[in-house]
Amino acid sequence: MTIGIAAWGPDAGHAVFEALKVAEKAARGSIGGFAVFVAITGDGRVIRAETQRGGTATLFLKGETTGTNPPDEAGASPLAALMSSGPDRPEPLAQFVVADGRAGLVTGHRLPNAAAVSGRPLNAEILELMRAGAAPADAVRQVLEANPHADAGVIAASPGGDIRAQNSLRVARRPDLGAARRVHLGTDGRASAIIEVLHNAMFPTASLAPLVADFGLERMVPASRAKGWVIVRAGTPVAAADENAVEIGGDMVVARVLTSDHRITTGRWNCAAIYLGSAVRQGSRLVGHTLLEPNVMVEDGTILSLSGQKEMRLGYRES
Repeated sequence: MTIGIAAWGPDAGHAVFEALKVAEKAARGSIGGFAVFVAITGDGRVIRAETQRGGTATLFLKGETTGTNPPDEAGASPLAALMSSGPDRPEPLAQFVVADGRAGLVTGHRLPNAAAVSGRPLNAEILELMRAGAAPADAVRQVLEANPHADAGVIAASPGGDIRAQNSLRVARRPDLGAARRVHLGTDGRASAIIEVLHNAMFPTASLAPLVADFGLERMVPASRAKGWVIVRAGTPVAAADENAVEIGGDMVVARVLTSDHRITTGRWNCAAIYLGSAVRQGSRLVGHTLLEPNVMVEDGTILSLSGQKEMRLGYRES
């Protein structure tokens, strides 16, 4: 029973919510019942929402409408987590995901709120260590090493972007576990978005967590969302080069296509002249990389058509 998801990065609240929606659509088992959502805003406020039945379909309301997205402030929060499973769990549901605006939050799967050997809830004990300055990984390891027989897996996350997931020794032996971690590195080589997923009692076992994590990361760092657009027209020259690229002018119209497939610069070809991920260059400046790969007819180094059209808008992502 249960899935736990935690994310840090842009729109982390939307990321965990959309990740859970993917799990609800893709999985069979203990899903679509109770859900507890927690977001920590950039200024340290804790926003909560919960439901006993319906999962994402009833977690947020707008007037008389159910199934709505998180409110803007919650969705845009840089740190968020949730836990969900079947219906009708013991109240208060807040016990399943604990949070502190300055220290961070702890979610998980199975029973992260179960009593530790100290008599206190496992997740509360982890959060208390984080309040005292412990890193999430250290807090999680310390508590789970002291409680190897606990029926719990936990995900602890700090506002600074440190997220760690771990199952107890007992849970780690289960045959129905799923887990995934995704990290996006920014141009400076540092993590700009992280998501962790733990689950059990859901099918498919091995592939569900990676799928859920991929969709969550995509919401924070949208690889498929265009930052801008360029125009490509029939008549544009195609030249041989060491890289795949499009050269644009100030009007964002492609002046020349560069291809590493030198064969297509002579003769007639039906090909991917503008290869997926081609660099978009404006003079010496790298603007981004193409997101679309049109079906191109080329003859003697000149574009005749793009997916049957004489002109096409191509989106590009950030570099």
